[in-house]
Amino acid sequence: MTRARLTDDEITAGLAGLPQWHREGDSIVRTAETASFPTAILVVDAVAQDAERLDHHPDIDIRWRTLRFVLSTHSEGGLTSLDLTLAALIDEALRAAG
Repeated sequence: MTRARLTDDEITAGLAGLPQWHREGDSIVRTAETASFPTAILVVDAVAQDAERLDHHPDIDIRWRTLRFVLSTHSEGGLTSLDLTLAALIDEALRAAG
């Protein structure tokens, strides 16, 4: 994984495999509702572990059971492969939480 900015075509191709995500400018975004507030926090904790391992941290908004994730590689001023990788890991954490 590199921190090189992705082209528009690479972003489009990457998002094809992440159907719950959409692009908003230089970020990708997903909103998800969990079964309960404790479940939402469990998801955030799992994402935090992955983010630390990747040294790539998302913006996360927690509203009771609803989570909003915003990913962008701020140091590169746009989207990189790290964003797509972390998006896939967030999807996995949400699936695991049920």
